Amino acid sequence: METQTNPRKLRYVLYARKSSEAEDRQVQSIPDQIDRLERLAREKGLQITARLEEQKSAKNPDERPEFKKLVGLVKAGKIDGILCWQINRLSRNPVDSGEISWLLQQGKLKSIQTYEREYLPEDNVLLFSVESGMANQYIIELRKNVKRGTDSKLAKGWAPNRPPLGYLNDKSEKTIVRDPERFVIIRKMWDLMLTGTYTVPKVLDKATKEWGLRTRKSKKLGGRILSVSGAYKIFGSVFYTGLIPYMGKLYEGKHEPMVTMAEFERVQAMLHKPEKQNEEVYEFPYTGMVRCGECGCMVTAEVQVKRSKTKPGQFKNHVYYHCTLRNKYQKCGQRKYVRGADLDTQISDLLSKVTILPEFRDWALESLSKANGREIEERTAIFESQHRALAQAQRSLDNLTQMRYKDMIGDEEFLVEKNKLQEQITILKTKMKETDSRTTDWLELTEKAFHFASNARLAFLQGDVQTKREILTALGSNLILKNQKLSLTTSCWLAPIEVHYPPLEEAYRAFEPSQVIGKSKRTDAKASVLPEWLAEVDDICNWLMSVECSIYYHSLQSIDDMIKQSEELTRTG
Repeated sequence: METQTNPRKLRYVLYARKSSEAEDRQVQSIPDQIDRLERLAREKGLQITARLEEQKSAKNPDERPEFKKLVGLVKAGKIDGILCWQINRLSRNPVDSGEISWLLQQGKLKSIQTYEREYLPEDNVLLFSVESGMANQYIIELRKNVKRGTDSKLAKGWAPNRPPLGYLNDKSEKTIVRDPERFVIIRKMWDLMLTGTYTVPKVLDKATKEWGLRTRKSKKLGGRILSVSGAYKIFGSVFYTGLIPYMGKLYEGKHEPMVTMAEFERVQAMLHKPEKQNEEVYEFPYTGMVRCGECGCMVTAEVQVKRSKTKPGQFKNHVYYHCTLRNKYQKCGQRKYVRGADLDTQISDLLSKVTILPEFRDWALESLSKANGREIEERTAIFESQHRALAQAQRSLDNLTQMRYKDMIGDEEFLVEKNKLQEQITILKTKMKETDSRTTDWLELTEKAFHFASNARLAFLQGDVQTKREILTALGSNLILKNQKLSLTTSCWLAPIEVHYPPLEEAYRAFEPSQVIGKSKRTDAKASVLPEWLAEVDDICNWLMSVECSIYYHSLQSIDDMIKQSEELTRTG
């Protein structure tokens, strides 16, 4: 006579699970499990009433919906047994293991049939506990090994996960290298952001449509257009500075930095500015840049279509700028419009105040090439200062560790101070790398600055909307429109030109008669102004090398091609 626990009369649920994580890399696939278990059921005459399968890790409780359904079926008395590949398919954590074990001991679960053996309520509970405990211990050991491997990789300067767009994992060397297809494009995206005249969606649009940027191609995904959120993620990742963010900490990386820390911080400041998204039919050069001088609201623009007075039957678009009048708590009297063409003229006049003759530009560049040696000395002094700060931070960390060994401070205070010092050390090391490459950047920046001062006005008059915005950004800040007049605070590196250059140019031109002057006259003219001009060049260079002014490099770089075109136009007349 067959007993109540005869497997032939029990209702079984077939449960197959596989995780994509490391714990299951050697486990058979779900179709493979199902095929073997169904063959086993036929051999033993087991009745399968339901099939459940899922691709979820079992290392944490309450994360597997199909497992929950299985437990619910057992508790409701709808099934009597479980058919699975191994016990570790049911659980790898003590919470789920305990629940299955308790159902088995209560007799609600009358059989657990694996490919190798059967577990019954009357069996010694120790056997099931040992095997489920082994599955749980496997996860604990795996977690320890993964953490050990992660810590080792971070200590060597390599990220333990997939790097962001622009970098690739070198699987053979187990390092991170630049992506030959995307690194340069991502750097160009950073350059556009650093000009301060592009939004993230506009940068992404340019990278996608003009430069052909696509995500990395993998077996199943990739090769697609980057999303806007993905672009924001790029500009928010400190990984591009050469650091590795991991679990709330920063580690020094050995991968090639794409941007400097100053550039990264500049973009963060821009991204955290509150932005109003306004859809515009027309793209205006100065909206979002100029404020009303009376109420502080932004200045907006609109297009009015008017009939041409000189060409009957034709119409012309006229752009007008005015205050938005959106301050509800303050009345504003700035209701008069200023024509876009008049605003262009005013900006051109402002640019003329900082425009220098080609001769003065050439003298400045000649002086800069001679000053390169002095810059190397200054760079060395800065590097040594940074090295002393790094050594001091390292000593502080060593002292802190000794204090903890002597129980002079508690664990919580120790960890807080340790994390602060480690982050300070990491940032100082990054800045030392940046200082090491400063000479090249300094020369490039100053050369572009004097090219700007020589030809920016012509480039502005001939440029498109984006060029005008970038030149105005480099010209100054705090743009105010009041009584139809535009004013601004001239950029610090241009201020010496605005203040001291006009009398130098006047003195230089005093040597020039109506006809072309001879060589001796030019020599005398140069000698009369050169010492004072070179003093101003030093002042300009000092401003350019300050942290705040280094951001102008990207505005100047962005419009450099237009400047060169303007120079060519100037030479050819």
